[in-house]
Amino acid sequence: MPGSGVIVNVVAVLLGTAVGLLFGKVIAERFRAIAFSAIGLAVIVIGASMSIGGLGSLGESSLGEYAGLVLVGALVLGALTGEALRIEHALERFGHFLQGLSARMPSLAPMKTSEPGEKGRTLVEGFVTASLLFCVGAMTVLGSIQDGLGDPSLLYLKALLDGIASIALATTLGVGVGLSAIPVLVLQGGIALGASGVAPYMTDAVIASIQAIGGSLILCIGLDLAGIKRLPVGNMLPAIVWGAAFTILLT
Repeated sequence: MPGSGVIVNVVAVLLGTAVGLLFGKVIAERFRAIAFSAIGLAVIVIGASMSIGGLGSLGESSLGEYAGLVLVGALVLGALTGEALRIEHALERFGHFLQGLSARMPSLAPMKTSEPGEKGRTLVEGFVTASLLFCVGAMTVLGSIQDGLGDPSLLYLKALLDGIASIALATTLGVGVGLSAIPVLVLQGGIALGASGVAPYMTDAVIASIQAIGGSLILCIGLDLAGIKRLPVGNMLPAIVWGAAFTILLT
């Protein structure tokens, strides 16, 4: 059934968050902190591998040695576009809105402890981080298109991965991770609904460009999770659209 992959993905994020919250209540802050660093390292490796693989595939297309220029140009123009649209600011405002709603429900309050070194991670941080992680990448776009055309298999795989990731994230970032199911539903559902119109443009080269750029953004998320450097990843999201557009025009 078209759309079943999107639904399964949303449910997986919610269930994973519930499991993570359950474990988070019994894990001391120092263990959550070291697990958080490990998650960040894993995301860095996954993002780097995805980006390098996508860039290699893009280089094997008719773009050849210009593949790197597509990556650089898309990231720069995407960052400028996102900054002009203030995408990350909008995400954070929505996160604060959700946090305001959660304040009326004690069970949704962000996890906090009194142990030394506790960073008081908020619902907003969990929402923004998980939303970016679950919505960036070639699997999101391609899986949603295939789901809209009646093949949800790729989104089923993504649901499994996102469910596992949400367990790990929720132990440290709290209930905000589960609220990322909202943008997952909106983005993937929207792509699935428009699948018939987008599918003809999803060539191997376009998929490779999405993979290269999406992997770069995931790497940035990993840097943030590991506490190395925070970059405005939300504002860089239009880079994926720019990269796909450049690839379609140049191939």
